[in-house]
Parts: sequence; C-alpha cells; structure tokens
Amino acid sequence: MVSIEVIMGNTYDHLILISITLFASIAISIPLAFASLYSRFIANFVIRFANLAQAVPSLAVIAIVVPLLGIGFTPALVAILLRALLPIIKNTYIGLSNIDPALVDYARGVGMSEWQIHRYIRLPNAYPAIFAGIKFAAILVNSVAILTAYIGSGGLGELIFEGLISFNNEKIFAGAIPAILIALIIDVGFTALEKHLMPFKYKNTD
Repeated sequence: MVSIEVIMGNTYDHLILISITLFASIAISIPLAFASLYSRFIANFVIRFANLAQAVPSLAVIAIVVPLLGIGFTPALVAILLRALLPIIKNTYIGLSNIDPALVDYARGVGMSEWQIHRYIRLPNAYPAIFAGIKFAAILVNSVAILTAYIGSGGLGELIFEGLISFNNEKIFAGAIPAILIALIIDVGFTALEKHLMPFKYKNTD
C-alpha cells in the first residue's frame, strides 16, 4: 500500500516542477512576443522555433534533452519548457498584433508612449488570447511532467511508471488520481481567475 506521505511528497515534487516551468515559460514567452511586434525577423524565428518544438512528440523532446543535459530535475524542466512555449508565444503575439492599427496610430497621435500603448490598448485587448495561451500551457505542463519521470524528474509520474512496471494498481492510482485532480483544478482555477482579473473595460460594460 502506498502511504499518504509518499503520495504527498510526490505531489509536492510534481507541483514544484510544473510551477517553475509554467512561470519560466511565461517569463520567456511574453517578452519574446512583445519583441516580435517590432521585428519581423524575430517574429518569424520565434514562431517557427515554437512550432517546431510543439510539432515534435513529447517523448522525443525528452529523449533529445537527455544526451545534452543528462537526467534529473533540470533536464525535465527544459523539456517541459520547450513544450509550453508555443501556446503562450503564439497567443500573445496574435493577441497583441491583431489590434486595429488606426487605434494605435491615434494613441501615438495624442502623445502616448509605447509603454502606455501597451498598457492601455494592446494588453486589455489581447488579454483573452494571452490568458487562453497560459491556461493551455498550464494543462500541457501538467501532462508532460508525468512523462519526464522517465528521466528522473520524480513527482507523480514516478508512481505511475513504477506501478506500470510492477503491475501495481495502487501505485498507478496513487499517481494518476492526483494528476487528474491537478488538471481539473488548473482548468477550474484558471477559468475563475480569468473572470476575476478581467480588465476594467470588460468589467464595466453596463
């Protein structure tokens, strides 16, 4: 029988891995999306790289990382990060670039700085797309973190794979059930957070 302490410990490791990876992917993707607005070269490179990373199967990404970085927490983080970049970069870039050019020109005409244009025009209009990308990335990160147990990341995937190898249903359920619950919490939590953080212009439409 799998003890509660073991389940809690593996769940904690899993949450640490997906949290660090998600925040890192946000910190990398959003600045790249903003930079892409000012350079077609950067935009093409970033989107193509993200598309390539997304097109490669998750296990293949993990396998490629191992010869370069070895096994353990850090290689797992890199592998998950590569999978999480695309939805955030792509959604952020599309959301920021699909703003009416006349609106941006008007803002510049009345003396707004680039920062003010981003703060008051681009971000409020791009918010739904950006948040959708982050939500999808969070769900993806949770899923890929299970697979990285193959390379020693620990977490819930470790329990699942140990259970599969030994035909131990208790270990399989001990890893799978918390992973499913985390996925549900991510979905419900992000939906509630999106409504709570909705920009002012969307809150006051009455």
